[in-house]
Amino acid sequence: MPRPIVILIATIALSGTAYADAVTEVVVRPDVRFQPLNPARGDASPRAGALWGDIRQDVASGALIVFGDGFSSPPHIHNITYRAVVISGAVHNDDPTAENLWMGPGSFWTQPAGESHITAAAPGSEATAFLEIQQGPYLVQPSDAGFDNGERPVNIDARNMVWLHPADVTWVDPAESSNAAEDVKIAFLWGSPQEGHSNGTMLKLPSGSRGHLRGNDSWLRAVVIQGEVARRAAGDSSSQNLAPGSYFGATERSAQEIECVAEAECLVYVSTTGRYDFGR
Repeated sequence: MPRPIVILIATIALSGTAYADAVTEVVVRPDVRFQPLNPARGDASPRAGALWGDIRQDVASGALIVFGDGFSSPPHIHNITYRAVVISGAVHNDDPTAENLWMGPGSFWTQPAGESHITAAAPGSEATAFLEIQQGPYLVQPSDAGFDNGERPVNIDARNMVWLHPADVTWVDPAESSNAAEDVKIAFLWGSPQEGHSNGTMLKLPSGSRGHLRGNDSWLRAVVIQGEVARRAAGDSSSQNLAPGSYFGATERSAQEIECVAEAECLVYVSTTGRYDFGR
């Protein structure tokens, strides 16, 4: 698993608030190194590449998972709950007897610990997903070791995502955009945005829109899911373009400017504790 790039940023002031001694991590998609997700399956296993943490250890972590063309797993369980977002291709994740429900880019699902399921990738191309766990290690175990931890799975196709406008969420501003008719939107995926609670959200950025993403009381981690995002941290003289599958994270009270430089919209998954701010 690769180690993230760590950048020290000088003290800045933004909107009257001091953001001191912030530290950021950046992992660009071409630098991600992969290994078998389930070594017992050899070449048939999906490949996993770390964005942060290490899914083999008892730590919170995020990883890219690449499935082979037409991959289909046998029924199995995991010892921990994970959450995932499709980046490319199409993925099916459900009970072993369920009909295929192919979820395309921008779709989100959760897999509770102990529940038997299969995971498959649609034929025709490799599929890639982002996977996040709050604790590890991530293990693959046989279905007969299954248990009910009280959670239930969630599958949200990208076409069924519920998007909120800035008027509905006071901590997300319209931001600057080359298309005034379009606003940045947010979708709540899991957890609670209350103080001290972990959560995951998705930001939808229209082409040409830009704003400052500011962490508050904890590390903020962001993964580019769709489009291309130009990122510039405070004190940087130039921006860095991030393709889907790239990651950037920052300590509390940091501020980073991001802009959707794709011709179409951009999707950015944000994982943090409590609330964050996005806007001018």
